[in-house]
Amino acid sequence: MPDAKTKTTDDKVIKSEEQWRRELSPIQYAVLREKATERPFSGEYEHDHRAGTYVCAGCGNVLFESDAKFDSGCGWPSFTQPAVESHVDEERDVSHGMIRTEVLCAKCSGHLGHVFPDGPGPTGLRYCINSAALKLEPK
Repeated sequence: MPDAKTKTTDDKVIKSEEQWRRELSPIQYAVLREKATERPFSGEYEHDHRAGTYVCAGCGNVLFESDAKFDSGCGWPSFTQPAVESHVDEERDVSHGMIRTEVLCAKCSGHLGHVFPDGPGPTGLRYCINSAALKLEPK
């Protein structure tokens, strides 16, 4: 989805904050660029059960497959694993008085959500992801 003013470096998408603001909705910008969190149970994909591939709303990077999605009851779309491990980055997050693992898009560094070690098999992980960070490409 890069436009003429978008730079890519080693598969990274680099845009100015002005470009991001123009291209993303206000909630997408807040989540992806400012690390905001949607209110629980408010996101577009929380109860969406269509088959497909979830890509980054900022850059189109493939992130999760619908067959890895499960209902965790936490209020955000949850997945057991990324579609491609190298398409997500994880960083330690000590904001808000908590210690968590933040999940970011490896291509555009957009904030996606957090991963927790309380999910079902096969991984035991729960990738708790903001709907605003995702775009579903139905199969």
